[in-house]
Formats: sequence, structure tokens, C-alpha cells
Amino acid sequence: MTLARILLADDHELFRDGLAGLINAQPDLEVVGEAGDGLEALKLARDLKPDLIVMDINMPICDGLEATRLICTELPGSRIVTLTVHDEDEKLFAAIKAGAVGYLLKSTNKKKFLDGIRMALAGEAALSSKIATRMLDEFSRMMNQSIAVSSNEDAPDLTLREREVLQYIATGSSDKEIAAQLSISLYTVKSHVRNILGKLHAVNRREAARFASQHGLLKK
Repeated sequence: MTLARILLADDHELFRDGLAGLINAQPDLEVVGEAGDGLEALKLARDLKPDLIVMDINMPICDGLEATRLICTELPGSRIVTLTVHDEDEKLFAAIKAGAVGYLLKSTNKKKFLDGIRMALAGEAALSSKIATRMLDEFSRMMNQSIAVSSNEDAPDLTLREREVLQYIATGSSDKEIAAQLSISLYTVKSHVRNILGKLHAVNRREAARFASQHGLLKK
């Protein structure tokens, strides 16, 4: 049987020794290197090309988040599971964004830790159900926020007069015709048209009319 090669990165030697003993006691796993800080982890990752890196988040010189980002950038495809004492949303999302495939608490029991290691080695996300739920909640929140921003962008802040002018633009009316219909000067019409094109980010009248039609800005 080919053993999965694991690199440990943690600045607490006693804790690191405990993890190494637990991993090396498994029939399918072996520790091939140990690092005490993020820069050492990066160097060993280059040299050893491990199957998996177990990375403590809080380390001196270069923390686990930065080390994860550097390793995933330099060695694409690296599998990294981050370890932390506290269950913090900020660090959880930062770790996943940096490229980690898992996030485990140091307080987890041996079975859950080993299950997470094997899940990561199998190409799965090593996350507890609680953390996975929080990630889904955050993803949902971000999507709703994105939709809200998009909705605001889709409804430009046009004045009542600009909407009236836009209505005539959509029918193909010229500036002179719009001025006559609304009883305003040609100069005022041209000013409204410029404002409308700017607010709709349209390059010409035709594009403005198409945008207005697509986003329900025209009267039926």
C-alpha cells in the first residue's frame, strides 16, 4: 500500500508531535515533514511535494493563511487543511479563499480529525457539518447582497422628466420632436439626453432604448 504523504506545520512542537504520532499510527498515512512556521512550510512543500499539508493558522514569521496562499499560488493543486483553536468566521472564509480544502478545529476528536484528513486526500472538502452550514449561509448572504446591488444598478436614478424623455427616445423621436411634445427648449432636451445616456451607461440613443425596454423603464 502506498502511504499518503503528509506535511505538518505548527509552531507548537508538543502539539505537532502528538499529531505526528497519531498520523504515523495509521496504516495509510505518514508524516514526511514538519515545519514550525509558514515560510518553513513553504520550503518543505517545494522540496517534498506532499499529498496533504496540515497547516496551523496562527504561526510566527508567516502565518498559516499567508503560507496557504503562497503554496497554492506556487504549487497549484496542493491540498491544505487548516487548523485553528477558535471557530472564527473571518479566518474560516480567509482560509478557503487562500486555497485551503478543509478547516478543522484543534479541539476536534481523533476520529473526526482523521476523517477530515482522509476526506481532503480523497478530494473532498474537509469541513464539519456546522462549518459547512455556516459557509452555505455566508454564500447565500453574499448572493443576496449581489442581487441587491444588481437590482440597484438595474434601476438607475432617473428624474421624472428624464423618464419622459427616455420614453420618446424609445419611440425614435428626434430632439426637436421631443422638445415640441414636452414644450421645453432643444437645449434642455439635449441636456436630458446626455444625462440619460450617462446614467444608463449607454453609448447612444438606441442602446438607451434597449436598456429601458429590457429593464421595464418604459410605459406600456
